Amino acid sequence: MNTETVKGFKDYTGEEAQKRADIRKIVVENFEKYGFEPAETPVIENEDFVKGENERDEAVSDIFRLSDKGKRKLALRYEQTFQLKRIMKNKKLPYRRYQIGEVFRDEPVQGNRVRQFSSCDADVIGSSVKDEAEVLSMIKEIMNQLDVKYTIYVNNRKLMNEILDDLKIKNKEQVIRELDKLDKLPEKDVEQNLKKYNAEKILKVFQKDEKYFEKYKSYEEIKELKKYCNYYGVKFVFLPSLARGLAYYDGNVFEIKSTIKETILGGGGYTFSGIKAFGFGVSIERLFVVSYLETGKERYLVISLNQDKEAISLAKKLREKGKSASIFYGKPTKALEFANAYRCNKVIFVGEKEIKAKKFKVRDMGSGKEEVFGKL
Repeated sequence: MNTETVKGFKDYTGEEAQKRADIRKIVVENFEKYGFEPAETPVIENEDFVKGENERDEAVSDIFRLSDKGKRKLALRYEQTFQLKRIMKNKKLPYRRYQIGEVFRDEPVQGNRVRQFSSCDADVIGSSVKDEAEVLSMIKEIMNQLDVKYTIYVNNRKLMNEILDDLKIKNKEQVIRELDKLDKLPEKDVEQNLKKYNAEKILKVFQKDEKYFEKYKSYEEIKELKKYCNYYGVKFVFLPSLARGLAYYDGNVFEIKSTIKETILGGGGYTFSGIKAFGFGVSIERLFVVSYLETGKERYLVISLNQDKEAISLAKKLREKGKSASIFYGKPTKALEFANAYRCNKVIFVGEKEIKAKKFKVRDMGSGKEEVFGKL
């Protein structure tokens, strides 16, 4: 029996798992602070629902397909936005939902890409530009709390279409997809790809200064977003070639870049059932790589030296104070090995001598120093 993980899938334990849990906690706290409510949806859906109208998108081509005993065509979700089409029905607008769940993509494993990741999504259904600025403000707070170095890049899909129409470019969808690769491929490669559509001349246009784009009507949406972002103290960089991969985006779009090659967070405006919406997704895996968050939680190990009742009583008191406390029943040498293995910062010895004196010895596992306390 092969017990190794499948390529592109990982186990997380110890410090890795703790940091992931801490990141998730910070993300959820900010989602709820900004008035988003949680939702949960199935990992498996009907294949045609998963694909939707976006079958030509690269991410959709990477879905995991499967079937059940009824021979129904099913698929694992590759993202969580499409499921809003179902759960948004009959909701009072604006509906602000967040969701953290596993998504799956059958794509090549390279760099920081894995095939299963925990996606953290927040969307406003029935949104305006004011909501868009607020979402970016929330993202700013999350990034700052996770100690991530980042830059926000913003563009508008209507603006891209307007420019291509003005330049009389055909095959707009394919051309936009190539332009979006400017931050991923050398410019010569993008130019070569654009030649297939007789559109290589547009590269110079999309590399002009921001002032140039003010003549287009759709730029007003960027300008309006910038106004409200200023109210929140949020700064972004206008990037006219930014498209985001998914075809359903039809308004302002954005990405966040950090210290790795891959985009760490992205989203934008879209329309479901005639209702404007705005949201984003970010994976715990990407945040893990770029976050300098320290996970030094205070963890106590209560060592019972044949004084189980008192050790349990002491552990209960620590937990009532909100501390993390475990109990070890056995030899002190084994207990200290256990404390080191599971990153317990402090150990407390509970023996007959300590109980009689009503004083407990607390050892700091980092410094090795010991202190005696009458009460904890």
